Amino acid sequence: MKTVRWACPAPGSPRSQQSSASPRCFESRSMSCPAQLCTRTAFAPPTCSLTLERTSLPPVKTSVIVQAGAQAVEGETAKSDEYSDVMQQRMGSSLTYRHEEGINFADILDDLMVGSCLQTPEDVDRVADEQDVGAIVNLQEDTDMAYFDLDMVPIRERCIQRGDVAHNRYPIRDFDPFDLRMKLPGAVQLVAAQVKKLRGSGKKVYIHCTAGLGRAPATALAYMYWCRGFTLEQAMDTFFASRPCNPRIQSIRQATVDLLSEGSGLTPVNISISRPFLATRLQVAGLDVGWGQQIDMDYNSDLHRYEVIRHLPPGRYAYKFIMDGRWTYSADHPTFTEGEHTNNYVEVIASTSNPAAIEMRDRLLSEAGTLTEGERKRLQAHFGV
Repeated sequence: MKTVRWACPAPGSPRSQQSSASPRCFESRSMSCPAQLCTRTAFAPPTCSLTLERTSLPPVKTSVIVQAGAQAVEGETAKSDEYSDVMQQRMGSSLTYRHEEGINFADILDDLMVGSCLQTPEDVDRVADEQDVGAIVNLQEDTDMAYFDLDMVPIRERCIQRGDVAHNRYPIRDFDPFDLRMKLPGAVQLVAAQVKKLRGSGKKVYIHCTAGLGRAPATALAYMYWCRGFTLEQAMDTFFASRPCNPRIQSIRQATVDLLSEGSGLTPVNISISRPFLATRLQVAGLDVGWGQQIDMDYNSDLHRYEVIRHLPPGRYAYKFIMDGRWTYSADHPTFTEGEHTNNYVEVIASTSNPAAIEMRDRLLSEAGTLTEGERKRLQAHFGV
């Protein structure tokens, strides 16, 4: 197995909390003059696709090299540098990913392996013949593969030709904690089904995203927590002993609450602001669509304000205003600082007044996230394990 050097992850930045909200609609408003808006940039504006379903990485500043040899390696290195920079910004860690060094992975359990993306059909042979992999779960989106010029077709064809490796795909948006939260149950369901099919064969399930440092570890941790009897802390200790990474643990906690809560529903959240500096187009990024997407704000002529309404489950959501292409935050909306970046946020509080439901939510969102025996059985029954 190739030796891969990892940088140690930095601890995630704490996020502030905000709970003032009306019973049915949470609103973040600026009541002062437009001049009080702060114009410090928090996130370099990422390149966006034209829909709300895809997140694109910033374009590589080095021109694409198509020649063989050292120049081609230089192009791969530039892309890895760019990807690592974005990853460090959005994940709050010092980890790096070197795509040009090939696939890297680690055994987590006897039947579970986590790592980076397969790049060639030969990678299928390697994990199958050398690591006893019998099923692959790919969490990449099309944009992830396009960024590194990956072609999934020959990889899937090699799996079919061999006949002993199942190739599965469940795309999750990169660097997006909300999308991860919403899709974790489906990804874990797929992993659990593949593990069940391979039971007794001595084969493993290989979970990968692009770098194998965020989405894939989060999926593996959630599977261990929900399906294999681990506490969340035990799952993290076991995983991190084998592979340094920086998954969104809070997304796992929130997804756990979503699974075990009944009828928690969505809350309409209104983000509004007056038009500052005669801007002609106002947008919001973050919230439930991630930093790579931008939502147009509509003008409310009755209130003389721009607003956007999103229906969100309970949780904390960071966001940022974009005014005629310039990214900024409002000093009059709740803010938090993460490294050099300052962003607005809104906290959506669960509407339940049931003491048992409140206790469960607080317990599951705590650092330990301890499940009761009844909750564990419900989760295992849900995933068919």
